[in-house]
Amino acid sequence: MAQNHLMASRCMIILLIMMSLLLSMVCQSKPLTDSLYHKLLSLPIADILHVDSESTHAASVDFGLIVREIPAAVLRPSCPKDIVTLVAFAYNESSLPFTISARGCSHSIQGQAMAPDGVVVDMMSLGNKRRGTTVLWSWSLGHYADVGGQQLWIDVLEETLKHGVAPVSWTDYLYLTVGGTLSNAGISGETFRYGPQISNVYEMDVITGTGDFLTCSPDKNPELFYSVLGGLGQFGIITRARIALGQAPKRVKWVRMLYSDFSDFTIDQESLISHHGRDQDEALDYVEGSLLMHRNSDSWTSFFSLSDRQRLMSLVTEHELLYCIEVAKFYDGRTQTTVDKALEIILKDLSHVPEFMFEKDVAYVDFLNRVRVEELKLRRQGLWNVPHPWLNLFVPKSRIADFNTGVFNNIVLKKNITTGLVLIYPMNNDKWDDRMSAVIPDEDVFYTVGFLHSSGFEDWQEFDLQNKEVLLFCENNGIKVKQYLPNYNTEREWMEHFGSKWRTFQESKAQFDPKMLLSPGQRIFNHN
Repeated sequence: MAQNHLMASRCMIILLIMMSLLLSMVCQSKPLTDSLYHKLLSLPIADILHVDSESTHAASVDFGLIVREIPAAVLRPSCPKDIVTLVAFAYNESSLPFTISARGCSHSIQGQAMAPDGVVVDMMSLGNKRRGTTVLWSWSLGHYADVGGQQLWIDVLEETLKHGVAPVSWTDYLYLTVGGTLSNAGISGETFRYGPQISNVYEMDVITGTGDFLTCSPDKNPELFYSVLGGLGQFGIITRARIALGQAPKRVKWVRMLYSDFSDFTIDQESLISHHGRDQDEALDYVEGSLLMHRNSDSWTSFFSLSDRQRLMSLVTEHELLYCIEVAKFYDGRTQTTVDKALEIILKDLSHVPEFMFEKDVAYVDFLNRVRVEELKLRRQGLWNVPHPWLNLFVPKSRIADFNTGVFNNIVLKKNITTGLVLIYPMNNDKWDDRMSAVIPDEDVFYTVGFLHSSGFEDWQEFDLQNKEVLLFCENNGIKVKQYLPNYNTEREWMEHFGSKWRTFQESKAQFDPKMLLSPGQRIFNHN
């Protein structure tokens, strides 16, 4: 009796899916034919394949809120095997294969996590935080964690801290998935010392574009391992990553210093990151920088006390542009009595504006999760779910002064439209592994510059035009920038982006996703 009831329920689910599919076919043209729909419905994943408008429309936008691409269906897998079933079916479907995109938090800006007329895989349905992170130890690796690709970094942090350990490399925002950041690089102020997140991975489980479920590492399937890290989702879907852990500190000395002279600002930043050994006591743990103006003051004044803000704004009025170096030194019970002296020695010869150094002492978790506080504030004001026409660049150290003159002074300041945070901080090339797909400038030191704009729905194009003007200035003046979270529309642009890595990138695509099924929203092999 129960079995008949189960069969009836399943038939009803399939009937509802078929009705939704037919309705979708009437309403809009899709590459998935009627026969292909029926084949999908014959799969064991039919009841977790959603075609209702609520599901497809939710998967048609991202954090950028600029691009909308509606998928034909959304898969909500309960285990990696469900994804394998979908990808293998698409790969073996000779009549008309469809594209597939893995979607975590969809923190992309230009539709990179979308699959127009294809299938979006909702990675968040794979599992909760209680079963997604396992902390382990071995003689060869020390502490490490096996983490689900769908896991949020904030959940990884909370779980690893229970064991007194934590990942050593972070992004500034922790409400992102492990698979998502490893598909790009994963950067922040820790990168100068500990490398990007992709440099702190020992092993992964990956579902390739051929439907194969493979474990890869530097020793096992190394071509897949290095291709996937920073590979923009082109070669496989990450379902598990084994990541490096270190002893977790307890608290953080968090300091900001203001500069009116750009040369002093960059000299000091480069000096601070020159001490970057992982075991160096005299090294900082975090170095970032930012551009301060009246127009974007809402994005940076919250760090400072109310009593300091008036004189800060007076300094901005005097100079129009200010530069801020932000650093952090982590400590625990063992180093509590020495951290102040160590920080004093590190910062003693810097050239910031006198009397404009500000310090906080905060819990380690509060420091790592600092952006969440700003997010919640913006959500309360209705300013979070708005368009984000961001631009993130890697700029060679040799041209950063030219970039300051041409972009910060002659574009950003003159246009006076920039309202969001503008990041500018250096990284060390030797913390990156050139075998990985991620692309950086070919200099020992390069700068991250991030224009993290927020706009209204009616004026995001104005910020987008400024972004294009910045890129055109770099092109016209021979500044060989690389986009982080890249967005290009033509093969020529992608070839220029990857440079000497382009041929390897193509070969990896041919090996691991020969039918070009994965991550069509990146528009690398599915470009217009």
